Amino acid sequence: MTDIAVEDITPAERRRRRVRDAIIDAAETIFATDGEAGISMRRLAEAIDYSPAAIYKYFDSKEALFEEMRELFFERLISRMDEAAESGGEMHILCARCGRAYIDTALEEPKHYLMAFSNWDNHKTPDESSYAFVAEKQLKEMVTAGISTGVFRDMDPAVASKSVWACVHGLATLLASMEDFPHGMPGSEHVTRDAVIDFHTDLIIRGLRP
Repeated sequence: MTDIAVEDITPAERRRRRVRDAIIDAAETIFATDGEAGISMRRLAEAIDYSPAAIYKYFDSKEALFEEMRELFFERLISRMDEAAESGGEMHILCARCGRAYIDTALEEPKHYLMAFSNWDNHKTPDESSYAFVAEKQLKEMVTAGISTGVFRDMDPAVASKSVWACVHGLATLLASMEDFPHGMPGSEHVTRDAVIDFHTDLIIRGLRP
């Protein structure tokens, strides 16, 4: 969408944006506690004191609303990774910090994380404008920088970045899906999430190093 200067926005457009933002805020609040099943156009309308028909003027279906929520979640995810990257440090520490930021975001918003990657087959192949491409590109750049400085072994950064993403995504999905993992498993009562995340991250980094 083309950015429009604030002074060029008409009062009608400002009202439209406020209502649209209110719908999304209400959906985010409901979704955080009740998930996708908890959201209906009627419930959203009640939350913002509008009619269900009015909601459809902004989102023609629940899927359109969910798609917007996915995009907003990916924005937050990329922002967290950017913040981690901006902290600097040696490349292996930087990669570990970004991986931790990725997992922490999934833990803070587990329902959003799972929804963001749901129905992936229904989405178009990621292009250069997609958040999936941006995240993978950022990771590939870090791997490439690590290789060039000798911190990481010589490898195909495109292969390595996708493998690392798969590893981090796997743990993030497991943690987001199972509230009692890992301590809820027999014989693992003493195992904390932090311990597993730290071990997993270290394992990934060791696989990249010479």
